[in-house]
Amino acid sequence: MKLMRKKGIALLITLLFIIAITASITLGLKQINDASKQLEGQNFIFQTRVILDDVLNIIKNSSEINTIIKDDSEVELNNLISQLSFVPLQIEGLHVNIKVKSVRGKFNLNDLVDSEDKIYISRVEILKEFVSRYQINSNFIDLLLDNMGKTKEDISYNSAIFNDNPILFRDYITSFKHFDKIARYYEKRYNDDSIKNIDFDKIFYYSSQKGEAIDLNYATPELWQMLLGVDDAKAKSLSSAGGGYTKVDDLNLTDIEKERLAKFKTSFFEPFLDVEVEVNRGEQSAYISFEYDIKSKKGYNFVYEL
Repeated sequence: MKLMRKKGIALLITLLFIIAITASITLGLKQINDASKQLEGQNFIFQTRVILDDVLNIIKNSSEINTIIKDDSEVELNNLISQLSFVPLQIEGLHVNIKVKSVRGKFNLNDLVDSEDKIYISRVEILKEFVSRYQINSNFIDLLLDNMGKTKEDISYNSAIFNDNPILFRDYITSFKHFDKIARYYEKRYNDDSIKNIDFDKIFYYSSQKGEAIDLNYATPELWQMLLGVDDAKAKSLSSAGGGYTKVDDLNLTDIEKERLAKFKTSFFEPFLDVEVEVNRGEQSAYISFEYDIKSKKGYNFVYEL
């Protein structure tokens, strides 16, 4: 009996020893795998930075750049944007997509307020009228204004958004993600999902630099609808010029439409690019976006997401 008990104990100890070794090896392999993944991640980040440098050099050294700088050539700007509108590449196992468009083909949402934090009433009214066509309550615009009105000691906001989101940035709307947080709050607060009726990403961009002009040669159909209150057919017609406008009369607008357009700062030549770079390798992906000032040959407002 004692012999059997000793054998049983020895077997139990052996089993526990095997379990301990298995656990130790498993932990060791996990640490190795984690370290390997970490190194892969660091290598991927390095590769995306190299790609970003290459993209900047491609734009900087393109044949059209110097002509655009020298002659203020809208034709060459359009050629550059057309050539780089979508460039797919495959480099050493990386799938890279480069997209370039005019950054001024949309309206900077923060330009509802001027540099002295005064609201452009006429622009706000035009935007409220536009969203109402899609059954969106004007309270949504008030929410947006709250988020570009800075901190108010008297708490004189249009809404209670900061009660529920006390750390939400309120100097200006920083990005589409910031805008989307406001939109989700509107949906929940007012039990209204009509916000999905408009693709705002085709109308707005977000910058702290105010007073920038809309380049009407690259205005999206959705933006034309907002600016002029026109239907989809006319908006698409206006957006199809392909860099051919040089003056307001080229647009063939009614007097009322011209009056609405005059509420916004517009131009027919704005040499600023919106550049997006998507990099994918297996399950890893990176998104880089930035704006590029052609005349100064500098990028700014960089966004890097993994």
